[in-house]
Amino acid sequence: MQTILGANGQIAIELARELDRAGAGELRLVSRTPRKVNDADDTRSADLLDAEQTGSAVAGSETVYFTAGLPADTALWEARFPTMLRNALDAAKAAGARFAYFDNTYMYPQDARVQTEDTPFEPVGPKGRVRAAMARMVLDEMERGDIPVLIARAPEFYGPGRTQSVTNALVIDRLAAGKRPLVPVRDDRRRSLIWTPDASRALALLGRTPDAYGQTWHLPVDPQRPAYREFADLAAAAFDRSSGYTVVPGWLLRAGGMVSPQVRELQELLPRYRHDNLFDSGKFLARFPEFPVTTYAEGLRTIHAEAASRRENRAS
Repeated sequence: MQTILGANGQIAIELARELDRAGAGELRLVSRTPRKVNDADDTRSADLLDAEQTGSAVAGSETVYFTAGLPADTALWEARFPTMLRNALDAAKAAGARFAYFDNTYMYPQDARVQTEDTPFEPVGPKGRVRAAMARMVLDEMERGDIPVLIARAPEFYGPGRTQSVTNALVIDRLAAGKRPLVPVRDDRRRSLIWTPDASRALALLGRTPDAYGQTWHLPVDPQRPAYREFADLAAAAFDRSSGYTVVPGWLLRAGGMVSPQVRELQELLPRYRHDNLFDSGKFLARFPEFPVTTYAEGLRTIHAEAASRRENRAS
């Protein structure tokens, strides 16, 4: 039994599809209100804040994938994330299951250093401190060795469907709505963005690879690392629109945080947009050289095709 905790997010949905395609066996999707992705999926309703419910949902699992997310709300992250992860780890240990933890880069330094699996944790805000503490919790379990544990870490997303990220919201979603894209802080800094289906395919591959456990992995990204202006131009071309975007300076985003809770929650991430973001996934690609990494142009064309298909379906 392969169990996905936090099964309604974009990563989890694509992970469920990939595990089904790979013939990974029975698949259980767990969340407060789980929905089937594949016809044969087993769905279990559970609150990961409740240890008993989490243990019951994980019982009988061979592999547990932790992909749970929360809204970008600092208070929620501080109050809920550590408990959710602790309950998930304890449930996996009780079941004797492998544990694959899907992680982000909030705990990394927000500067131009190349980020590898050995990059030290230097969080600059409360959400970064929460994610650093969670990663250390998983690393402690990895060190204890009671069950096989791995960390699969991804940088900022871009992708289809309900993908949520700064880049999707400011560039891709605005193009899809016929609006001018926005670029945060600077347009000349290089970005490392992961195509969400690649993240899920790579997570599924790691989870099914016995020698991947006991390690941290950076999930694969297109090595081109375009500047934001280049990414915005690629996105415009994919959507058959003329190039052009507006840079939103940091001072304006900080001012916006005074009136908008959503913009306020973005504040601790602003330093990363002042620097090149250089996420290195060489370790993964050396271990899995046949893994096909989606280029930015390919991903953006796929998003445009999906958006066009939705418009046609609404019109018919």
